[in-house]
Amino acid sequence: MKKSTTILSILQSILTPEEVESIVNRSGYADKARKFTVYQLLQYWCTAAYEEWPSYRAGSDRASLSGLVEVHYSRFSSKAAEVPFAVFKEIFHLLVRKCNREIRRKLAFPKELLLIDSTTVTVGKTRLPWAPYHGERSGVKLHVALQVETEQPLQVEETVGSRHDGLVSESLTQLPFIMVMDRAYGKLERLDRFKQDGQSFVIRLHDNVHLEKPKALRRQSPMELPVIRDITCQLGTPQCRSKKRHRVVIFQDFEGREIRVVTDLMHVTAEQIAQIYKARWQIEVFFRWIKQHMNLTTLFGTTENAVYGQLFSALMVYVLLKWSFDALSLKMPRHARLSFVQFSRLFGLCKLPIERVVRLNRLLQYASGRMTCITISC
Repeated sequence: MKKSTTILSILQSILTPEEVESIVNRSGYADKARKFTVYQLLQYWCTAAYEEWPSYRAGSDRASLSGLVEVHYSRFSSKAAEVPFAVFKEIFHLLVRKCNREIRRKLAFPKELLLIDSTTVTVGKTRLPWAPYHGERSGVKLHVALQVETEQPLQVEETVGSRHDGLVSESLTQLPFIMVMDRAYGKLERLDRFKQDGQSFVIRLHDNVHLEKPKALRRQSPMELPVIRDITCQLGTPQCRSKKRHRVVIFQDFEGREIRVVTDLMHVTAEQIAQIYKARWQIEVFFRWIKQHMNLTTLFGTTENAVYGQLFSALMVYVLLKWSFDALSLKMPRHARLSFVQFSRLFGLCKLPIERVVRLNRLLQYASGRMTCITISC
């Protein structure tokens, strides 16, 4: 069984051509092609990410070996440039809704955690003149809200590389979650607004933020490290100061560096606040994995549609792999469990244990019937 056929069979079991066609119609794009439809372009993009194709031409040469319809590379390129990337964005979020079926780990936190951060894909300045970044580089950003319990992206927004992260974060907030973010998102006005709106958060503060009128919530002992201080205070200088008092927890990380985080959570321990922020490392691992394995750093096209269409399709492959891994790991004895990295490697080499292959085939047969019952508007 070819690895590309396997990833395509997962895609075909969860997402039907009719669903893609419905999204295309709503976007206003007229897909008049008979030999190379948007659904087939989606299959090309997903295979390109999974097999790490280096270019349009190389992908067209490998298409027949991957179980895809054969088209000339110029058609692949022109189709990628003309299909609105909003189509692939909506398909991605549809897949997330379908695959995110509450496969959870038990965490000792009051709410679910939602990690928010961005990753940047850069190229030479002349490649993407519409996407300025720094100096002689152009780039695009993917702003991701990642669920800790399922390790799946809940929402993704795309921008050019020069767009500030904090401006995009507000479109990613979700009231049922505790938002966990790094320093780029810690604007004082935003912290006050989150607290007023009831949006729970744990956000790292810049080291130069002044702590005004601190009041200790408890006495600290040197033996209670890594937590150093647990206080409430206003933030900032008289020229720019928060209107509300916020809780600030200061602790040491694994390397002994002092970390200051601000939060609205008042009924959990300082140690739990520190653990919540440390969970943010998971989104860094996610970014590193998709860049290493989903071909994100090799952009085929130069237009917005081609670039963002490729990136959202690569994220779809991650969602499909993670969904398969989680579903196959259920009720598996501890000694037979694989990590996601091990599963992905064996899956790509077509060397999964035979019992897992059988379970995967059964899962896909079941999913092909169950998933079609989930409407796009869910």
